[in-house]
Order: sequence, then C-alpha cells, then structure tokens
Amino acid sequence: MFCKTKTHTLFYHNNARTISSLKVVWRKDPALDRAIEYDKRYKQCARVVKEVLNEPGQVIPLRYLEKRRERMRLKVKAETFINQNPGLFDVYYSRIKPKTEPVRFIRPSDRLHCFLQEEQRIFSENEPFIVSKLCKLLMMSKNKFISADKLLHVKREFGFPNDFLVDLVPRYPQYFRLTGSPGEGKSFLELVDWNPEFAKSVIEKRAEEESERLGIRVRPNFNVELPPGFVLKKEMREWVRDWLELDYVSPYQDVSHLDQASREMEKRSVGVFHELLSLSLHKRIPVPILGKFCDDYRFSNAFSSTFTRHSGIFYLSLKGGIETALLREAYRGEELIDRDPLLRIKDKFVELLEEGWRQRKEQLILKQERINEDMELLATKVGE
Repeated sequence: MFCKTKTHTLFYHNNARTISSLKVVWRKDPALDRAIEYDKRYKQCARVVKEVLNEPGQVIPLRYLEKRRERMRLKVKAETFINQNPGLFDVYYSRIKPKTEPVRFIRPSDRLHCFLQEEQRIFSENEPFIVSKLCKLLMMSKNKFISADKLLHVKREFGFPNDFLVDLVPRYPQYFRLTGSPGEGKSFLELVDWNPEFAKSVIEKRAEEESERLGIRVRPNFNVELPPGFVLKKEMREWVRDWLELDYVSPYQDVSHLDQASREMEKRSVGVFHELLSLSLHKRIPVPILGKFCDDYRFSNAFSSTFTRHSGIFYLSLKGGIETALLREAYRGEELIDRDPLLRIKDKFVELLEEGWRQRKEQLILKQERINEDMELLATKVGE
C-alpha cells in the first residue's frame, strides 16, 4: 500500500543530543492523494468561470475561449466543456464587430449569477473571520508586513475574496496599511496593531480547551498519528520523542534569538507550517506556494523536508507532479473533517455543477431512449 520513493537526512549540531544521518522515508498515502484528486474537476470549472467573469461585460466569443485552453489547462475543447457542464453559461449569437457574421458567445447563466450573489453573502457573513486570518498571516511574519502580490497569489488558498486588498483592507485601518500599488511588485500590506486574541495558534487554543475540560493544565503540542503501515526506526522514534518533549514555540512568538539550525527553531517552523495549513481552506497548500514565503516566515531553503521528517503531523503528496503539504489531523481518510466556514462557497458551487451534470445525464438518457424507439419503429417497418 505504501511505497518508498525518497528519503531525507537530518543533521543537528550544537544541541544536547546530536542527531546525524537519520533516514526519513517518504511513503505514499493513497487516501490523502484521493482528497487532492477529488477537487480536480471543481477547480477546472472554477478556472473557466474566472476567465469569463474577468472579461468586459462578462461575455466572450466561444472561439476566443478556445484559444485560451492551454492557459486554463483545459484538456477538452471549449465547446465540449460547455456541453459537459450545463448551467454555468448561456450560449447566444452576436457580432464581434458591426457588419460581421454573428458568432457564438457565452455569458454567465442565471444560476451562476445566483451562486455569485450567494458567494458575496457568505463572504460578508464571515468578514471578521477573514480579517483575523489576514492579521494572523502578518503577525507570524518576520517584519509584520508581506508583499501584496504574494498575498494576491495565495488568496484562493486561504479563501480571501478577489478584491480583498481594495475593498476589505481599507475598511479596517485599525489593522492594515497598504503601501504602493498592488500588481507592481512594490506594494506591501503592513500590520498596524497587534491583537492578542489573534496571537493564539490552533494548538494553543486546543490546549486551553482541553485544560478547561479536564481541570488540569495541558501542554500545547502537536498531534502525531502515523498512517497504517508506517513504522519509524528506533533511532528516529527516539528523536521524535525527545523533540516532542521540547516546549511548544508559538508561531506568533519572537524567535530572532533562536539559532536557525536548532531543534527549538525546528519546533517553531513546524508550528508555523501547522498554523498556515490550519488557516488554509483545505488544510493543504502546494509547496511551491509556501516557498514564496521563505524570507517572510524564516523558512530554510530545504524547508520541504520538514513535511517528511514529521510524517505523523504532515503528509507530502506528489499527486499531479506537484508537492503539496497536507495537515494529517484535518482528514479522516480522504475526507476533510476540519472544515473552514468559507468552504460553504465551494459547496454551493459544487451543488450548481452537480445540478447541471444531473440535467445533462437526464438529457442523454432521453436522447438514447428516443434513438431506441426510432430503431424499434424502423425494425418494425422493415419487417412488415
């Protein structure tokens, strides 16, 4: 069930216990890989919808959309995609220029417009939650500011609205200051005020809740659960045990005094990755995206080995040829159980897609029934 494909080696120096040449084996987890595969069709539909919505007037000639297939990573013809996903768009005829022949255009359907209104309602309901997420990203950063372009690049990973920098940010001057112009590479979002309520990680909150429930102090620490069939060598088991005994280092804590190669800094890095994945919509983020924030969050250049080194906390998927870091505790098998409130938007979009797929299936069944009836009628006439 699990297969070995790569290893990582640990080197720690200047610690009470020196660890060297500890081989950590990467193993495939089919259930978590399926969790990523499940979203492929939904994401493809979302990319096409985005392409159309970004057009002036939200309309586009079908043949223009066809020319953008490679950019949208669309494996079928645009016309085939429209037919396979009824309910997303309306097809109509119009002229690109006066006195030219009418050609097919597409525009958002009434059902898609209803979804877009529902999306805005969900964003509005969860605005305080979105603001806290954005504050947390800045509070964990080294200098308490992050490039606006980087934040735009990860808006879908964390569920931010498309226009959050120009609409949401200006309405919260007590938290944010935007400098420069987004899109020019020289714009930054700065943290204006430190809110202590936001400076509690998921792990710290969980420890507080457990302490209150049990009536005894529970130390903040990571949940470690290795997948079935995954066995650590004795040397590695001892290292993990000792490492877990170290005090938890909050991702919101100042760590400028820590040695980058220390076990304490490793604990802090794992805490930041845990918090970032916890704040993400699907509790997973592609490694190349995390790599854009190495300087902001003090990640080492070889940070991706952290996910294999701590296989009981994370899973490093290679699905689709892209390394993706997943938070194990957020999943039960392939099912995401730690659901972000903003995932209701995805749920609504999937409902829209499935309604269209049911409609298409019914139409195909009716079409086949008519063909069968015609064939039976023809056979009867031939036999007469």
